[in-house]
Amino acid sequence: MRYFIQLSYKGTNYHGWQIQPDQISIQEEIEGAFLIAFQKKIEIVGCGRTDTGVHAKNYWAHFETLQLPSSIEQLVFKLNNLLPKDIVVHQIKPVNDEAHARFDATFRRYIYQITDVKNPFILEFAHYVIKKLDIAKMNEACKVLYSYENFKSFSKVKTQVYTYNCKIMHAEWKKNKEGLISFEIQANRFLRNMVRAIVGTMIDVGLGKISINDFKQIIESKNRSNAGTSVPAKGLFLVEIGYPNQILNK
Repeated sequence: MRYFIQLSYKGTNYHGWQIQPDQISIQEEIEGAFLIAFQKKIEIVGCGRTDTGVHAKNYWAHFETLQLPSSIEQLVFKLNNLLPKDIVVHQIKPVNDEAHARFDATFRRYIYQITDVKNPFILEFAHYVIKKLDIAKMNEACKVLYSYENFKSFSKVKTQVYTYNCKIMHAEWKKNKEGLISFEIQANRFLRNMVRAIVGTMIDVGLGKISINDFKQIIESKNRSNAGTSVPAKGLFLVEIGYPNQILNK
């Protein structure tokens, strides 16, 4: 039988979701906890990769087993006791045998956090930009994203993908009274490093280093070297994965 598992994790101490040789990952920690709970190896399939240091407030994965070792509630409790404090299991729910955490996802939503105020209580999870940013101009750049599908300019260079096309559904900058600036972006899929590269390039727009027309030309060039510097991973959060209603509401 197939189950979906909902997680949150602070990615600071991990080299992303996916298991890697000689590097600690979220997947490795989860599968290690499952090994103890089930007394056998259970493979966990994630909804996608997150890079080193990136966080997830809402992450879904799936696994298969003929029988759970206990009730779902007891299993969630046991897994949370086995996992380190920076990873938490929220729920486990049965799904159709064909449901897939990665391939059935209809959208992903990320938030990137910036601050222009030196606040020691948020700097662990936000990129500090000393100079003031023109948020209105950066939101003009957001509107540009809707006119394009190929985002090769914002993709990690050495990566194997079948297409650089992504459909941006929403992109917006907001700033609160405490000086925390957040960039929210939603798309059907993302390329490796894409959000951090977009943010870095939009910061150049906000600082007046490049114009909106320059931003368009960067996208059209399909050349990563023309885009801005990728911002640090610490400010990036995966906050939502969308699925068809019939999958999560079995």
